[in-house]
Amino acid sequence: MKKFENRLPRYRIMLVKEAEDTFTRYPRYQNSRELFESFREELATLDREHFFMITLDSKNKTIGYHTISVGSLSTSVVHPREVFKPAILESSAAVIFLHNHPSGDPAPSREDRECTSRLASAAKILGIRVLDHIVFGESDYFSFADARLLADLT
Repeated sequence: MKKFENRLPRYRIMLVKEAEDTFTRYPRYQNSRELFESFREELATLDREHFFMITLDSKNKTIGYHTISVGSLSTSVVHPREVFKPAILESSAAVIFLHNHPSGDPAPSREDRECTSRLASAAKILGIRVLDHIVFGESDYFSFADARLLADLT
């Protein structure tokens, strides 16, 4: 039997920045209204549910903006494994979740609440703070942080 016959494969994980100026338009946000105003135009034109994550450093400065999932008219598959991969690779201290409702109604569904709860639980284990989850409607939004629903989940 050869000495290295039973070797396991080795992997290397790299984080690659897509463009130098990609995140310059995403400043440090002070509240959910600022986030809504900044992303409103982009999310209002989407015809399917999209789930995004903003990663932040320890001073809540934006590190990156990630598309996590693109779904159908009324649902998007969001699993903690895929959600937190970029946050871990970027050594994020905190995250903010954003997703749109193509129906135009920002009221969170039962699935939205369950998803937020699942993600908050996973984040707590990882030591990553979830600052907010904002649901975008056509002309308004819902903030889990403003509704004080995140405090109950973490």
